Amino acid sequence: MAVRIRLRKSGKSSKKNYHFRIVVADQRKARDGRFIEEIGYYNPAKKPVLLKLDIARADYWLKCGAVASDTVASLIKKAKKEKQ
Repeated sequence: MAVRIRLRKSGKSSKKNYHFRIVVADQRKARDGRFIEEIGYYNPAKKPVLLKLDIARADYWLKCGAVASDTVASLIKKAKKEKQ
């Protein structure tokens, strides 16, 4: 099974007010389909941007062979930088 860490879109589409869940999911599932675990939350519409991420779980999944999407990789990097 190819595991991927990616964003799952939620929120009101009529007002284009989206927020995202950071999830671990099978690569073959749909973007908003089934997922294995939710490890964070990202809301770019808030000022300042709201980012909540369980870094320990993200590191665990990356060690297990999961691949982060480009956006999630940058969010993980940003979360680690803020934690220091």
